[in-house]
Amino acid sequence: MEVLGIIPARYASTRFPGKPLTDIKGKSMIQRVYEQAQKSGLTEVLVATDDERILEHVIGFGGKAVMTGSNHQSGTDRCFEAYKLHNKPYEYIINIQGDEPFIHPEQIELVARCFDKPHTQLATLVKKVETPEELFNVNSPKVVLNQRGEALYFSRQPIPYCRNVPNDIWHKQHTYYKHIGIYGYRADILEQITQLQPSSLELAESLEQLRWLEHGFHITTALTHHETIGIDTPEDLERAINNA
Repeated sequence: MEVLGIIPARYASTRFPGKPLTDIKGKSMIQRVYEQAQKSGLTEVLVATDDERILEHVIGFGGKAVMTGSNHQSGTDRCFEAYKLHNKPYEYIINIQGDEPFIHPEQIELVARCFDKPHTQLATLVKKVETPEELFNVNSPKVVLNQRGEALYFSRQPIPYCRNVPNDIWHKQHTYYKHIGIYGYRADILEQITQLQPSSLELAESLEQLRWLEHGFHITTALTHHETIGIDTPEDLERAINNA
């Protein structure tokens, strides 16, 4: 199976401008993500950026990168443009977050293996919720699964509701999963979902994957035991380095 890994990387950021180029113990954030992705056994890794500084930096450390437009609404849209610009035939594409320099290569492999199932259209990761703080954190989307391990719904709120159970022990009464934001796409499905208009559920929760579900696409999930550390602010980076 040949799989293309794409890392969307924007320079502009309200809370952390220039984030992909920030130094982490002698290497930039984007280089660390790139090198972790390469360890996963992907056929090829590509950075998709809208900034010349990032493009030149990636090429400078020996990586591959393409320039994409600056008006994309999501990483998914940027991935599709990068795939088309790269102009190589791949059946599967994995979207790797550019602000997770400590991502485990095994997590990328888990997503790729979802496509061993012939019915898989889209793939992502989930992790079991361990604490009430995780469960009620609106910045950490939760996902409900069917018995085949496919996503039924994503929400910033904990679902299902545990009736007549105190909130602080919901996670002990029911197995809840949080969403880990890495995506795999079959190439033909990636093209289709980028043509969709935002849906009502997506707009309500501000979660693009709900657009795909609302239009009838299926999202296969795989269970990871690794935590992921997304970097949104300089303070996030400092905490991540201290805990790495």
